[in-house]
Amino acid sequence: MPESTSDLGFLSRAIHAGQQFDPTTGAVVPPIYQTSTFVQDGIGGFRGGYEYARSGNPTRDAFQTQIASLESGAFGTAFSSGLAAEDALLRALLVPGDHVVLGNDVYGGTHRLISKVFGSWGIEVSTVEMADRDAVRAAIRPTTKILWVETPSNPLMKITDIALLAELGHEAGVTVVVDNTFASPYLQRPLELGADVVVHSTTKYLGGHSDVLGGAVVTNDEELSEKVRFLQFATGAVLAPFEAWLTTRGVKTLGLRMERHSSNAQAVAEHFAEHPAIERVYYPGLPEHPGHELASRQMRAFGGMLSVALKGGGAAARAFAESTKLFQLAESLGGVESLIGYPSEMTHASVRGTDLEVPETIVRLSVGIEDIADLIADLEQALPR
Repeated sequence: MPESTSDLGFLSRAIHAGQQFDPTTGAVVPPIYQTSTFVQDGIGGFRGGYEYARSGNPTRDAFQTQIASLESGAFGTAFSSGLAAEDALLRALLVPGDHVVLGNDVYGGTHRLISKVFGSWGIEVSTVEMADRDAVRAAIRPTTKILWVETPSNPLMKITDIALLAELGHEAGVTVVVDNTFASPYLQRPLELGADVVVHSTTKYLGGHSDVLGGAVVTNDEELSEKVRFLQFATGAVLAPFEAWLTTRGVKTLGLRMERHSSNAQAVAEHFAEHPAIERVYYPGLPEHPGHELASRQMRAFGGMLSVALKGGGAAARAFAESTKLFQLAESLGGVESLIGYPSEMTHASVRGTDLEVPETIVRLSVGIEDIADLIADLEQALPR
């Protein structure tokens, strides 16, 4: 394989970036370095720079190279979960008294981390409609340090103009962070649109098989990356070797999977857009979605996530979520299998009573890669007649 993968296309980099064959045996797939420590050639004589698994591991390094390449970033740092990645980034950027601006439809765990955990250390947070440029500008204070963007958002699939928000944030001297978990780097690359940092729950589409937990931070800012790497080492929430290896394996098929996730979700959205039991389908691939035109320009395709609002109220939504068969009732998303969730009492239970509260009529679908006819039939049989 070439020494550098920087000139290769996305699908080629997904397979080859950071994935040099084993020089000892010639094994095509690099081995899992399942070790907690490394022998030194004399005191301080580190082989390849490796000393202890918390500070560095070849398997984790390979994944960090891979995810940085796919996000068009120079530096990738991997963590034991998406929230651990967010936590390290926030620690690197904030001090007590600082302020964070969030979209009003972000993942409940992100809001909980900033408002509850960091809030007790003097960090303030505001939520705003990210599609409203004037509202975002008005929300930025002299103490604002981070503009946190999630697009498509969770769970209402709002689309935010990354380039516009990056410009606005930089005018105010604010770091612009984009959670790219829903889109994945195959569909959208925020750093190319002007964002400063990308975060991921690698548990989702990057891993892709619902068998691994992880997170990542990617940036082109070397100074910020060094701060994040120091916190990765100092606080210890590192991605373990086997989890790194599983995630790398998943990433190699990311492009193929995202094409199928997107086409299946588009078919589901179109089929149920006029269903008598459904009030509204939230999916940017539908022309009537308010972010459709922007998503068409900003994304390669529209992704595998969608939400629906049931006409029968909360009771109907709960019954629907509990009546599917192929769509399994579970938290998380982005795996090859289809999942269904009830955000107000599952993924977003922590934001009830706030501006981010999810209506009880909303059901979220993570559309997998099964046969589309089977998925549509499953949803049809679960909907009220």
